[in-house]
Order: sequence, then C-alpha cells, then structure tokens
Amino acid sequence: MEYFHIFSSGLIVTLSTVFVFFLKKYLEFKDSQISKAVPIDKFGKYDLSGKVIILTGATDGIGKEMARLLSSFNPKRLIIPARNKQKGINLLNYIKNKNGSSDNVEIWDIDLADLQSVVDFADKFIREVGELHMLFNNAGLFNLDNIRTKDNLESHLQVNHLAPFLLTIKLLDTLKKSATPDSPSKISFTSSVTNHYYNLDMDDLLFKNTKKLHYNYYYTKIMNIMISNEIAHRYQNSNITSSSAHPGLINTQMIKSNDSLIGKIIIKFVKYHTESWEQGAVNMLYPVLSSNINDNGNYFDKCVEREPNKITLDEEMREILWDFSVDLLTEKGYFQK
Repeated sequence: MEYFHIFSSGLIVTLSTVFVFFLKKYLEFKDSQISKAVPIDKFGKYDLSGKVIILTGATDGIGKEMARLLSSFNPKRLIIPARNKQKGINLLNYIKNKNGSSDNVEIWDIDLADLQSVVDFADKFIREVGELHMLFNNAGLFNLDNIRTKDNLESHLQVNHLAPFLLTIKLLDTLKKSATPDSPSKISFTSSVTNHYYNLDMDDLLFKNTKKLHYNYYYTKIMNIMISNEIAHRYQNSNITSSSAHPGLINTQMIKSNDSLIGKIIIKFVKYHTESWEQGAVNMLYPVLSSNINDNGNYFDKCVEREPNKITLDEEMREILWDFSVDLLTEKGYFQK
C-alpha cells in the first residue's frame, strides 16, 4: 500500500507537470494571437472629478488595485461594498499608504451571499447618495464545495451572477439619471477567458446537474457577459454603456484559497506565469475609462475587443437568462415585475 501511495503521488506530480507545460504552451500561443495589454506605465491619468463609483470585490487582488487606481483619479466618492469589515479597513490603509489619502473612499456593508443585504445596500445608496456614474461588478467566488447561500442557492450562481444582476437592476435608474449624452454612465463585469471553453446549459441554470462543481464558476463567467451584452442592448438609448472583460491570468485570492488537486495544479502554474494585480486592474479599467474605445456591448481581453462565447451574442439565449434571473428574484421576494 505504501508503494502504491508513493506511485500514485508521483503520478499525480508528473501529470500536474505535464498539464502545466501544455497549459503554458497554449497560453503562449493564445497571447501571440492578440495584442498585448496596455502596459502599466502607459496607462493614462484619468480625471474622474465629480464621479460617483461603486466597485465590488475590492478588498483583495485585482479589485484592491482597481480601488487604488480609481481613488487616485480623484472621484467624488468611491464606494466599496464589503462583507469583511477588517478587510475594508485594511483597504483604506493600503490606499492611504499608496496614494497619500483615502478620503474619497467609503466602505459599505454588503454580503452577496445574502440577497436582502444587496437590496439593503442599493436602497441605502439610492436614498443617501442618489447619483452613480460607474458600477464595477468585480466580486467573484470560486470554490469546489457544494455551498448554499442564505437564500438556498448554489453559491457561484448567486455571488457571481444573481447578486450583481440584482444590484445592477436596482441601480439602473440612478445610473440613467446620472448620465448625459456626452458622459454616459458605465457598467463593467469582470468575466474570464474561460467563457470560450465551456457550454452553458440553458436547461439547467440552477446548476442542479453540474458534473464538476468548479464548472459552475465558468458558467457564471459566461452569464456575466450575457447580462452585460443584454444591458447594452436593452438600454442602448439611455446613455448607459455596459461591457465585460477578462483581467488576465492573475494569482488572486480565489485561486490561493483553493486546496484541491486542481487548485494546487493551477497554483503551481500561476506562481510563475501570471500578470500582476496592477496589470489585471489596468486590463479591467482601460476599456471603461479610455475615451477612444467603444465599450458598449463588448468583451475585452487584455484591453483588446474580442468575440466571446457565441451564446453571449444570441439575443434569444440572453433573454432566457434575463427572464430566468428576474423570475428567480421574484420568487425569492426581491423583485417585482
């Protein structure tokens, strides 16, 4: 048995090494097919004076750098919804140390695994702030456990799709009122290049029949693009733009916290072949902030517009997902048609 255990462990290590080798070669090929990301030192200094911004998922990784950069562009208010108060405090200290001040950054309570918390956040924002120019739906969850939320929904489905959908829908009127033809309001969804490699089963949107739990993460990244594109389609005459983007291969907290075999393989790869958090932040912000890019209804990979999974371009499929989301929120008591 001991010999078998040693043999099995050695086989796993060997397979992991082979997997990493071919993944590296594939990504090198993929990168050779598209333009490189905008270098950090070429990323412009944008003036966001008077702008009110919401950025979710900002206490770790890419979001942390997105918050730092956005704060440095002098917005009127940068509001960070956060579940962990201590991480929120740490973020304020980080921005202050890097930028010299964090006076324009506010930490507000939210828990995306609790839809009532999302409603409470949105209602408070509408009541106390009343204007919104940019909404970055950056928060994300990746795990291999069958975790249910407070609303008894699959955790990836709620945290990565349904909660940001609800937040966005609740704030759409505020976004519209804050926009002008010369200065449209912006919505951004953090997606993933993995949207190309998986097929979303439109007959199983509750993820009841998923064979491997981590696939649910990839499915929600397709959903992010579908909803972004549908918002762009439905509100194209409302001075609102909506886009989605892949930040690059980044060693984020979502990856670090995964202790499965798959997670360990990914960690081994990303340790040596990832972009920095700051570069990931640039990859997310550039399509939204750059004045020479048409971001509406588009998906970006390393700051370059790319065609996403074909299902995200299918109006009928997008409408099915939209109606499913509205119906589910209505059933849970968080939405009225």
